[in-house]
Amino acid sequence: MAAAFTSHLAPIRKGSRVFFSLNSYIHSSSGLASKEHYKIVVLGGGSGGIAMGARMKRKVGAQNVAIVEPSEMHYYQPIWTLVGAGAKSINSSGRPTASIIPSGVKWVKSSVTKIDPKNQTVSLNSGKELSYDFLIVALGLQLHYEKIKGLPEGFEHPKIGSNYSLQTVEKTWKALQNFKEGNAVFSFPNTPVKCAGAPQKIMYLSDAYLRKTGKRSKANVIYNTSLPVLFGVKKYADALWKIAKSRDLNINLRHNLTEVRPDKREAVFENLDNPGETKVYEYEMLHVTPPMGPPAVLKGSSLEDEAGWLDVNKDTLQHKKYNNVFGIGDCTNVPTSKTAAAVAAQSAVVDRTITKVMKNEKPDKKYDGYTSCPLVTSYNTVILAEFDYNGQPLETFPVDQSKESRIMYHMKADLMPHLYWHGLLRGLWGGPGPYRKLLHLGMK
Repeated sequence: MAAAFTSHLAPIRKGSRVFFSLNSYIHSSSGLASKEHYKIVVLGGGSGGIAMGARMKRKVGAQNVAIVEPSEMHYYQPIWTLVGAGAKSINSSGRPTASIIPSGVKWVKSSVTKIDPKNQTVSLNSGKELSYDFLIVALGLQLHYEKIKGLPEGFEHPKIGSNYSLQTVEKTWKALQNFKEGNAVFSFPNTPVKCAGAPQKIMYLSDAYLRKTGKRSKANVIYNTSLPVLFGVKKYADALWKIAKSRDLNINLRHNLTEVRPDKREAVFENLDNPGETKVYEYEMLHVTPPMGPPAVLKGSSLEDEAGWLDVNKDTLQHKKYNNVFGIGDCTNVPTSKTAAAVAAQSAVVDRTITKVMKNEKPDKKYDGYTSCPLVTSYNTVILAEFDYNGQPLETFPVDQSKESRIMYHMKADLMPHLYWHGLLRGLWGGPGPYRKLLHLGMK
């Protein structure tokens, strides 16, 4: 009887094996199986992405959060200004991405190929598709060296570098070390850039290095910027103009780098006030700040504004069209400088905004546009620029921060990296706002 019953079960068992085999195949193929769902998906593993991953882990649990980031290494890029001037090593700026992903949060080691906010999905170059309840876009921006004729292949030649990329920052230091005599030329492009002070920081540091090594009398230091001002906030711009004048630094406004001829050591700049008019500068050293633009994957996603940047409410950082999408950092169209300090302040706002949205409540915390730019003016001084959306100083310390300071230099070189790795990336640092109020006795 038992044997007969067992024999009747045999086809069922066989069918079950077929079913489970088929089911397993479906879920491991590039079709349905490649789809995973998370409550929160974070696009980008830069400063904004990691900070928000850490904050969201505490909010919804690590298993419900995924961070999409293809890079094996994470770099603290603000320190590259000092790397390009020989004051820090490139190795000190990087850590393995695996070491900074919040524990338990899913690291999806891939790049984004498509964002579909209508269906709440993200497609990856691995073939996988993620679906989400809430999306945080922290994709940074893209460097476009190729928009300058002669680059990026021009970096194969000596005498030319750029503090904006891992591959070229040490070339800046080599060009500075090997300087003999002639023009030291520094450029600022005709696009939004991250850390808008960095293009001139390396000029001040190069000037200091040439003085220290006795070569300054043989050097003509030139800063050609596409902007109509030396710096966007008048208080700090006035201080920088005084420095430029006292150190014999040549500042040319509305000059945009369009071509590099590395074989001839020539840089071609267009006069933006008279389009088509160009001037050729011979150089002994050239530092290039590349044109920059929004992440290409935003194009056609219906998430972007007319210029291609993530279109968010500047107060809440919630997307203007999709209320379950949020933005942070360089990829957004908020009208403030693109810096790590801005990311820190934004992270606290995005955190609060998401909390409110999850509760079907109206966001109540506003981002005031706070950003900071420690303007390195020598190997031991910094002007700490801090300001808001209106370009008004929003200073943390009860001193005149437009004056060069040794203490601010050590804060930039030594304290801020520590605050970055152990504060911001762990979702524990939301900017100096509370400390500013305390130090100013509640007056700011």
